Amino acid sequence: MNFEIPQPLTQDHEALHEKLHAATAAGGAIAEAANALVAEMHPHFVREEEIAMPPLALLGPLARGEYTLEMDAVLEMTDALDAELPRMLEEHERIRAAVDRLAEAARKAGRPDVVEFCDELGVHARTEEEVLYPAAQLVGRMVRQHVGARAA
Repeated sequence: MNFEIPQPLTQDHEALHEKLHAATAAGGAIAEAANALVAEMHPHFVREEEIAMPPLALLGPLARGEYTLEMDAVLEMTDALDAELPRMLEEHERIRAAVDRLAEAARKAGRPDVVEFCDELGVHARTEEEVLYPAAQLVGRMVRQHVGARAA
């Protein structure tokens, strides 16, 4: 089964990438800090798009009480998310530190647009921690309940 990431999530990641790319083109200390942020953020975003975001494709069907055997394939992703979540949260801390360095460079350079982008990244990280990751984990738990009900 193909678990297509909900479009608003992919659009959000794309918009953040575009703004980060613009910051890397700013030159000077902003570009240096933005490039360091890219190094922290890129592998994290890739992994989120592999294991944390695709399970959310099942939120609607599961909320409507729908279940098919093909949904069981999501368990590989949600199990990986459960196992990797502590590391992903540690990555968020490193990303926050890099965002703080970028925000400081932007303030010194008089770039409120970049400072605002840094604020957006903070909201994005909190949304993942408080909404996206738990929702993906719940998808896994709901599917596992269906698997258990079939086995019983």
